[in-house]
Amino acid sequence: MTETTTQTHVERDVPVGPYIFHLAENGGASAQPVIWLHGSGPGVTSLSNWEDATARLSHYHNLCPDILGFGASTHPNPPPVGMSDWTDLRGETIVGLMDVLGIEKAHFVGNSMGGAITLNIVKRWPERVDKIVLMGSGGAPFKPGPALTGMATFYEAPSTERLRAMLAAFVYDKDALADRLQRVAEARLPLSVREDVKRSHLSTFTSEGARRPGITEEQLAAITNPTLLLHGREDQMIPVSASIWLSERIPNSQLHVFSKTGHWTQLEQADKFTFLVDAFFKGLI
Repeated sequence: MTETTTQTHVERDVPVGPYIFHLAENGGASAQPVIWLHGSGPGVTSLSNWEDATARLSHYHNLCPDILGFGASTHPNPPPVGMSDWTDLRGETIVGLMDVLGIEKAHFVGNSMGGAITLNIVKRWPERVDKIVLMGSGGAPFKPGPALTGMATFYEAPSTERLRAMLAAFVYDKDALADRLQRVAEARLPLSVREDVKRSHLSTFTSEGARRPGITEEQLAAITNPTLLLHGREDQMIPVSASIWLSERIPNSQLHVFSKTGHWTQLEQADKFTFLVDAFFKGLI
């Protein structure tokens, strides 16, 4: 098993049954474990979503896996077909990763698709989940925003310019973040055009395959975990109405909505995001 160290994280590959998870970690192993599940998109990795936030919250044991079918983790071939089957497999393998790492229970932070996977896990293995943070989360019925359409159709003509345009739709203040969006697009393009990454993406967003509700209203009502929902009011990927819908159905939940903020709250509201997550885990809010 090879380990590499960045300024903020240690990265390694962890076998889980027939799969390999690429895992980035920081914080002490004796600290409270937090599993960070990233969102979807061409070329996304866990650290591209969470590196800044987890560097700020390094007093926790932060575990940031590339979810199955993303980054340097396994891309199953043949892959599951459709979002429902992929979400089930991704939930199962995250729990399998916890087993391998000897983690009985953890806090979860899920962004977008990662939020939908978190809900999949808590409805099937509630005993493995402590507190939940859902940021711009999937899992609720909603009409896709223009940013989601752009992401789903990226492979019709992949390019740095198209990837940058897709990422720009994730944020509210595109001018303030222009340089960063360009750097992220340039970094992600080589990974996004890999054949295995493309295969995983297209098989997730296909119109074929099973279409099951991610989680029912009855299952949401049965969630007893303290839950913090965070959402940007100007989110063009998943509308804020999705988090309002979830907050009305998860009994022990609270919702914070950020003005002048898109889909990437952890980037556009970095100070407030990490303050709220930390205070929530400490039981202060």
